[in-house]
Amino acid sequence: MDVSTAQDFLDRNFAPWVLALSPTVTEIGPARTVLRIPVTPAINRTGGIVSGQALAALADTAMVMACGGHFGEMVPVGTVTLDTQFLRPGSGDALRAEAEVTRAGRSMVFTRCTIVAEPSDKAVALATATFAR
Repeated sequence: MDVSTAQDFLDRNFAPWVLALSPTVTEIGPARTVLRIPVTPAINRTGGIVSGQALAALADTAMVMACGGHFGEMVPVGTVTLDTQFLRPGSGDALRAEAEVTRAGRSMVFTRCTIVAEPSDKAVALATATFAR
């Protein structure tokens, strides 16, 4: 699967409120998938930091896309668990979500994601998710 195919899938299949984050697939493959969103006033909360809801949505979206990268094609998955740890306030110009599949079985896929602020390159959140196939 290439970046263009992954981006097209994301644009056609994700909810409008997820697409409002303006996610861009910058890398996709069996080992790692990377999505990027701009930091805008629309996703900031009081104090000018990115809301936890936006961070969790970005992580979940990146991990779904990582499943496609792992399998070489987009496969139907449903989120079973999503655990997010917020490490520091999200701020900067953009957020980069680096996701990977840690284990893929016949019916369950386990993933993890690190969200990094740009340009500081500091991790702002870690997430894990389990998906049903």
